[in-house]
Amino acid sequence: MSGTSSPEAVKKLLENMQSDLRALSLECKKKFPPVKEAAESGIIKVKTIAARNTEILADLYTFSYLGTSASVFCLLTIIKITILQTAAGNIINMLWQLMENSLEELKLLQTVLVLLTTNTVVHDEALSKAIVLCFRLHFTKDNITNNTAAATVRQVVTVVFERMVAEDERHRDIIEQPILVQGNSNRRSVSTLKPCAKDAYMLFQDLCQLVNADAPYWLVGMTEMTRTFGLELLESVLNDFPQVFLQHQEFSFLLKERVCPLVIKLFSPNIKFRQGSSASSSPAPVEKPYFPICMRLLRVVSVLIKQFYSLLVTECEIFLSLLVKFLDADKPQWLRAVAVESIHRFCVQPQLLRSFCQSYDMKQHSTKVFRDIVNALGSFIQSLFLVPPTGNPATSNQAGNNNLGGSVSAPANSGMVGIGGGVTLLPAFEYRGTWIPILTITVQGSAKATYLEMLDKVEPPTIPEGYAMSVAFHCLLDLVRGITSMIEGELGEVETECQTTTEEASSPTQSSEQQDLQSTSDQMDKEIVSRAVWEEMVNACWCGLLAALSLLLDASTDEAATENILKAELTMAALCGRLGLITSRDAFITAICKGSLPPHYALTVLNTTTAATLSNKSYSVQGQSVMMISPSSESHQQVVAVGQPLAVQPQGTVMLTSKNIQCMRTLLNLAHCHGAVLGTSWQLVLATLQHLVWILGLKPSSGGALKPGRAVEGPSTVLTTAVMTDLPVISNILSRLFESSQYLDDVSLHHLINALCSLSLEAMDMAYGNNKEPSLFAVAKLLETGLVNMHRIEILWRPLTGHLLEVCQHPNSRMREWGAEALTSLIKAGLTFNHDPPLSQNQRLQLLLLNPLKEMSNINHPDIRLKQLECVLQILQSQGDSLGPGWPLVLGVMGAIRNDQGESLIRTAFQCLQLVVTDFLPTMPCTCLQIVVDVAGSFGLHNQELNISLTSIGLLWNISDYFFQRGETIEKELNKEEAAQQKQAEEKGVVLNRPFHPAPPFDCLWLCLYAKLGELCVDPRPAVRKSAGQTLFSTIGAHGTLLQHSTWHTVIWKVLFHLLDRVRESSTTADKEKIESGGGNILIHHSRDTAEKQWAETWVLTLAGVARIFNTRRYLLQPLGDFSRAWDVLLDHIQSAALSKNNEVSLAALKSFQEILQIVSPVRDSDKPETPPVVNVPVPVLIGPISGMSRPFVRTDSIGERLGRYSSSEPPIVTDELEDLNLWWAAWNTWYRIGSESTKPPVTFDKLTFIPSQPFLTALIQIFPALYQHIKTGFNMDDLQKLGVILHSAISVPISSDASPFILPSYTEAVLTSLQEAVLTALDVLQKAICVGPENMQIMYPAIFDQLLAFVEFSCKPPQYGQLETKHIANAKYNQIQLFAPVTLNYVPFAERSLEVVVDLYQKTACHKAVVNEKVLQYIIKTLRVPLSLKYSCPSESTWKLAVSSLLRVLSIGLPVARQHASSGKFDSMWPELANTFEDFLFTKSIPPDNLSIQEFQRNENIDVEVVQLISNEILPYANFIPKEFVGQIMTMLNKGSIHSQSSSFTEAEIDIRLREEFSKMCFETLLQFSFSNKVTTPQEGYISRMALSVLLKRSQDVLHRYIEDERLSGKCPLPRQQVTEIIFVLKAVSTLIDSLKKTQPENVDGNTWAQVIALYPTLVECITCSSSEVCSALKEALVPFKDFMQPPASRVQNGES
Repeated sequence: MSGTSSPEAVKKLLENMQSDLRALSLECKKKFPPVKEAAESGIIKVKTIAARNTEILADLYTFSYLGTSASVFCLLTIIKITILQTAAGNIINMLWQLMENSLEELKLLQTVLVLLTTNTVVHDEALSKAIVLCFRLHFTKDNITNNTAAATVRQVVTVVFERMVAEDERHRDIIEQPILVQGNSNRRSVSTLKPCAKDAYMLFQDLCQLVNADAPYWLVGMTEMTRTFGLELLESVLNDFPQVFLQHQEFSFLLKERVCPLVIKLFSPNIKFRQGSSASSSPAPVEKPYFPICMRLLRVVSVLIKQFYSLLVTECEIFLSLLVKFLDADKPQWLRAVAVESIHRFCVQPQLLRSFCQSYDMKQHSTKVFRDIVNALGSFIQSLFLVPPTGNPATSNQAGNNNLGGSVSAPANSGMVGIGGGVTLLPAFEYRGTWIPILTITVQGSAKATYLEMLDKVEPPTIPEGYAMSVAFHCLLDLVRGITSMIEGELGEVETECQTTTEEASSPTQSSEQQDLQSTSDQMDKEIVSRAVWEEMVNACWCGLLAALSLLLDASTDEAATENILKAELTMAALCGRLGLITSRDAFITAICKGSLPPHYALTVLNTTTAATLSNKSYSVQGQSVMMISPSSESHQQVVAVGQPLAVQPQGTVMLTSKNIQCMRTLLNLAHCHGAVLGTSWQLVLATLQHLVWILGLKPSSGGALKPGRAVEGPSTVLTTAVMTDLPVISNILSRLFESSQYLDDVSLHHLINALCSLSLEAMDMAYGNNKEPSLFAVAKLLETGLVNMHRIEILWRPLTGHLLEVCQHPNSRMREWGAEALTSLIKAGLTFNHDPPLSQNQRLQLLLLNPLKEMSNINHPDIRLKQLECVLQILQSQGDSLGPGWPLVLGVMGAIRNDQGESLIRTAFQCLQLVVTDFLPTMPCTCLQIVVDVAGSFGLHNQELNISLTSIGLLWNISDYFFQRGETIEKELNKEEAAQQKQAEEKGVVLNRPFHPAPPFDCLWLCLYAKLGELCVDPRPAVRKSAGQTLFSTIGAHGTLLQHSTWHTVIWKVLFHLLDRVRESSTTADKEKIESGGGNILIHHSRDTAEKQWAETWVLTLAGVARIFNTRRYLLQPLGDFSRAWDVLLDHIQSAALSKNNEVSLAALKSFQEILQIVSPVRDSDKPETPPVVNVPVPVLIGPISGMSRPFVRTDSIGERLGRYSSSEPPIVTDELEDLNLWWAAWNTWYRIGSESTKPPVTFDKLTFIPSQPFLTALIQIFPALYQHIKTGFNMDDLQKLGVILHSAISVPISSDASPFILPSYTEAVLTSLQEAVLTALDVLQKAICVGPENMQIMYPAIFDQLLAFVEFSCKPPQYGQLETKHIANAKYNQIQLFAPVTLNYVPFAERSLEVVVDLYQKTACHKAVVNEKVLQYIIKTLRVPLSLKYSCPSESTWKLAVSSLLRVLSIGLPVARQHASSGKFDSMWPELANTFEDFLFTKSIPPDNLSIQEFQRNENIDVEVVQLISNEILPYANFIPKEFVGQIMTMLNKGSIHSQSSSFTEAEIDIRLREEFSKMCFETLLQFSFSNKVTTPQEGYISRMALSVLLKRSQDVLHRYIEDERLSGKCPLPRQQVTEIIFVLKAVSTLIDSLKKTQPENVDGNTWAQVIALYPTLVECITCSSSEVCSALKEALVPFKDFMQPPASRVQNGES
């Protein structure tokens, strides 16, 4: 106070003093007047002279000794104004006296307090005296005084220490030179302490002495002291002034040397005492624990540990070990309760716990204190449950522990009784019959003790049931909460620091780089140390925690408690996970999992999972065995669901309680919030969830979310309404759990995926071999996880899809269906997801996404393939435009569908393909076009559905159209690609390998298309073959011009000829069995009712197509180099087709042959017309020059222009003449082979013998004229011979009878068949060619005549066909034709036409040397002789008539030629032939038919007359040039004709006509005419007339003789009319002859003649007897001229001589 000098302070002081003095004067007014006076004078003095105030004090002192209450008042007043220390000493002495006199004790205490609290002058001895005074007062008889004194002591002790603190504060700024303390051994070394500190030191030291029942050093005058009070004081000092002990070594020394030993000493009765141990078991009687001291000791210990842990490491270890021991079951209940409360105090201080761990558990040879604490708590809780119901105190701790391992049997129904009795209304734990209520004891996180605060209790209190359990329970919860929040907080700091440092490190400046690295490494070291501590803490506590928590969880009947336990387990699991402590993490998770499942269920599930090996393992902890407690079977919970267990063979049902559901929610929460640290224990979590989901009957729906569904089999799942409302929530949380997987890091995500996969594998194993509903949980959740992690799908795609592909192959249909559903959903989602970078720029990802779709093709289950294809269809519809490099995969999927996979699959796949072809060809890379072609082709080959095959061929046509339209673009792109591949191949040093190499890529595309169509052309189904064939040839026809010239070589050899070979092979080996119907009700036409016939159609189509290409593209093919080889091959095919035993094929082959023969040779430069001929054949034309690889694109133009351009833009195609000829000769040889083979008659005949058809033969022969035009220059006799053979054979082939009504004319019509026409045309072409040809060709005429004459012979004698018996059709009516017997044609019209041709030809060629030399005329006559001699016996009447007229015409031309060459003798052999022919005809042996009319007969007679006329006109006049024998024969013939011969067949009435009078007359006249020819120019002529006369006369003689004979024989009967006429005619002739002879000059008449005439006379005379008047008159006329011969005999002699 003396230091205060400011006026205001002084003034205030004086005012205070005045007011105090006034109060004093009032107080002492009555009892102590002197004091009053002194006070009043003091007031005056204060007012006047403030400086003399010391006097007042002296006055007051004087009065204070009066020993009254006023004295205390005086002292108070003095204290208030005291300034000097000496005064303080006086005051204390005064107080001591008062105390000794037991006066005013309360006032005394008040005074002391004021004295010590208002200033700091009381020190040392005075202070100690004051304190002792207070202590003495504390032990008086008066209760009030006692309590007041106790309070004062407490306050005084506090003041002493506060002074020290204040002193320290004041001196804090002055930096002292620390005085080195010479060790701590001297406990009195307090000389270094400042005054206040010294007081505090002495006080504390004496307190320890007193508690220890020793004499105090400083507090002199103490008479008594209680331990409880001492301990309380020690505790308060330690608690309130920890910094004093921490900052001053002297005090620390006191703590170590005095306090700790004291505490340990005082603890000893508690330690040694064992409840229930008998006296005999220990040698000395054991002091019983005393509650007040024990409780206070524990409080001290709590403070020591809390505040001075760092100073007293070793001592604390002892304290903690003691504490742990106090929890033992054999300690009194109250001791255990306060011990638990003490422990609770540490449990809420995680930093403290951390220190324990660092100081003990982490030191090598130290007690594992922290671990022991936790384990002790666990054992404590277990012991509470295991107190036997009988209350037998002898159960030792060890026995209790052992008991844990076994199963304590409890009444099985106790749980149910409990439920029925309503026992469980209170929150409580119940385990195996032990029921412990849960009390609300503290706010979470604060250790508010109940029994540690009972400072007034001397006797141990009774602990309510459940109190210790509740505290222990809260210990555990707070321990977990504290540790986890602390460690996680620190972890968080470390992580953020790491992040910032790495960020800084990632962009360091040059200067700070070194420093940053330094700080980073420091940090790393720090983190390593921290992490070690964290791990040790967790490792130390987790076993005990888990054991206790799982027991509590099992025993808990209260939802809130359960929630807390689960939360603790969850936070521990999460913490272990974060620290990477896998065993402990899995153990906690296992506990939660087990809690989620029904009792006994858990074991089977969790023991099968690998991580759950912990469930039955006991962890050895510091000599104690802590068993994991398995859930007890009797549940004290409300059952909320009954369902089926998920097992291969479900046995009965299982029940879920509300606690199970609560655990399940915790599990979900764990997975949701701490998924990142679960790692391998995902497996546990998911396995459990799967089982729960199954029991609850949740089933997957679209997208993988689980929805409540009806149980599919077994008893239906029973759910209470409580759980029903929960299900959607659970389902939702489940989904959210997997949605949150998007926030997991990559490693955790992989753990999740792996866990799901192995779960799914288990589910698959269970589903094997039965078709029960499988668990689809894992598959559904894989899908969900995949869907939410699309942004990083690459990292999980392979394991995810790899597994789903396995699921897709599962035999259980429901399982695979979901596998496929999940897989396809993921693929679709992956493709539609907005990736960064987008898929179009990330080809690798796109291929990765599509790859599983392709992999699905390896699965054979049709339902999976259907899903796959539906997925493709959806991808096409949504992503088709952006597939890019994914096209090959997508197309591959369509193409992978095999034939045996069912119609619906093929249909769906085909739908996809149709979509591709119609919409996506322009968007896909050109390199994929070939795949499209392959796929489309493969669908054509599928034989499930004909329509698909046919439509796919249509698609190929559309594709080819697309190629055509986009040719340029496609080609550019392909060439670019090709170049790139070529480069790659070269770099790798491999050869680029693709089909049809080395054709340019665009051409390869076409070739692939052609090859595909080619394959389809040999499909087993006729409709497909037909369609494919038409398409192939149309495509080549329409678009072939796009091909490079060289590629045509491949087209011809690899595509077309290859196809022809296959078709030929298939056709020749096809089955001839009849096909009854075409499936269903379709009838098959008879022309297609065997496989062979169906193949025939294909062969026809193919051959025609190839021929057409050869025809239209000849200008492209011919320059190829091996055209002639190709030509040969084609001809070979035509030949084999033509010779096939099928009329359709053979005919078509000839049509193709015809087609290729109409080819015009290209115009050559030499004879190119000046103006192109206008030919309207559209043909491609090159536009622009041909350079490098670029292809000439084309437009259609006239052929002339094309040829013009070809010759200008390319080297002109000059086809070598010879080569061209060679081609034609090859064709001729083929034609000849076909002809000779096909017309060769078979050796034997039966029903099945193949006879070539007429149209075939016709076509064959019709080919010749065209062919001949090309080979005529080299056509020689040999060839002509060959031709003749074929023509003859062809004509000879009969018609099979079933075809005859269509081909044969009705037998009355005389028309030619087309074959016959063709044959004649062929010969006609030849003869015309010979006609205009060179001289040397004319030697062929005779051969042609031979051929024609052979045909003429058919008129009477049809040709033979092998051994075949044929009927002549002209004589057979249809009803006589045997069916199935071959029928020969009516050859008459043909023969007749041939004859006409012969005559015409002869007219033209009679004079040709060859014709003359080869005796053609003779052959003609010889041939005609047959029909002429047959006459009426000819098959057709017209034949002999035509033969006659032809003979007449031929002779009219030929005879002059013959006469001309008479001398050469070339015609010598002809004459006898001619004579015989006349003879056979005019005097035929055949009898006219009965029904011959008279008119007809007369007409026939006229023909005979014409012949005679020819003789008289053309032969006899030239007798000189004709051989004599011939003339003689003619004369004989005329002679024969001039006399009627009787025919018995004539009736009388007809006799006049039938006698051929005209004919006879003509003969006779001719005879006569030549008899009296006056103009005999040559001896030859005379000879003829002489011959004629002698014949005539001889004839007359014969007739007369015969007549006379007949007349004589007939008697009265008249002779036949015919004979009478004849005799009359002879008679007339005789008279005419005689007349003629008379008129002739005598020298012209031969003497013999006359002799013959005269010789007639006697015969005539004999006739006179006839009875017919007509004969008589004729006879008269004949006899009259004889008168001229009546002359004398001499004259006759003379005549005779001459």
